Amino acid sequence: MKITKKTFPSPKGEITWYELTNAQGASVVLSTMGAGIVEVRVPDKDGKIENVALSYENAADYIADGPCLGKCPGRYANRIAKGHLEVDGKEYHLAINNGPNALHGGPEGFQNQNWAAEEVADGVKFTYNAKDGEENYPGNLTVTATYRWSDSNKLELDFHAESDADTVVNMTNHAYWNLDGADAGSIFNHEMKLKAANWLPTDGTQIPTGEIAAVASTPMDFTELKKIGKDIKEDFEALRIGKGYDHCWVIDGWKPGLMVENAVELKGENSGRKLTVSSDQPGVQVYTGNWLAGCPKNKSGKSYEDYEGVAIEMQGFPDAPNKPGFPSQLLKAGESYGRKIIFAFSAE
Repeated sequence: MKITKKTFPSPKGEITWYELTNAQGASVVLSTMGAGIVEVRVPDKDGKIENVALSYENAADYIADGPCLGKCPGRYANRIAKGHLEVDGKEYHLAINNGPNALHGGPEGFQNQNWAAEEVADGVKFTYNAKDGEENYPGNLTVTATYRWSDSNKLELDFHAESDADTVVNMTNHAYWNLDGADAGSIFNHEMKLKAANWLPTDGTQIPTGEIAAVASTPMDFTELKKIGKDIKEDFEALRIGKGYDHCWVIDGWKPGLMVENAVELKGENSGRKLTVSSDQPGVQVYTGNWLAGCPKNKSGKSYEDYEGVAIEMQGFPDAPNKPGFPSQLLKAGESYGRKIIFAFSAE
């Protein structure tokens, strides 16, 4: 594995991009800013290699961007209702930064921090130390995000975290994919399949109600390959609330520590590229880039428009700290949090 790096100035200090190139000539670019994925360059059905991860032109533009492009949000990815968090009977008030709710750990969040980095075998290990009280979360937390790139075009992401006090953790990656090429336009003709017979309905502010509902006979049904755009404009309350898909699905057969293979399958219509995502996370938030317009410029010199990429965020359930029926995201002091996501790319 060939690893090269470039550095860029920014208001948050020097940002480093690492490029990992495998024996096939396919490559991944990773950033210290938010432990992010900048590019994934893989072949299409004809062998043409191009980037399939939405990317900005400038490294500093990833700081505090609305879409959270490619980065690892935390300490708690997704939403917590009204910023209300209770740990060990003590109440914490989180920053409100998404309507009436807390989103992605707060306005600063892990995604807007410049992580430390070190090269490891076939990859890069990013480390961030979050202080007790940072964004009003309890506990000094050390989190690592380790990426490894293989000759078979698999990108593995391992999260680990430890805290000196009881806290909550929910880590994911927020890359947006367009398998026909990062600047290829709408992803409505991408086909997607989810190993998920159930999803989490929400209130009007996109907080789960606590109900686990069947996808059958609704636009939320992706149990077989289906074009993302097929039902996205349907008159269905969840789609009206989110302006498209921005919901969490419940992974079939999930148990703590169990890797679910091919939990998500995504296919590009024109390129023949295929992405399969495996993980030991209980849910997947699928977000169809409903609010991408106005983001920083990409390498084509323009901003992405709405629906030009799809984020596949393997994660714990939104608002789980306030929903006792959901899988717990509590991390006890001295214990270890570990989660894994594998993005596997191919073409046919």
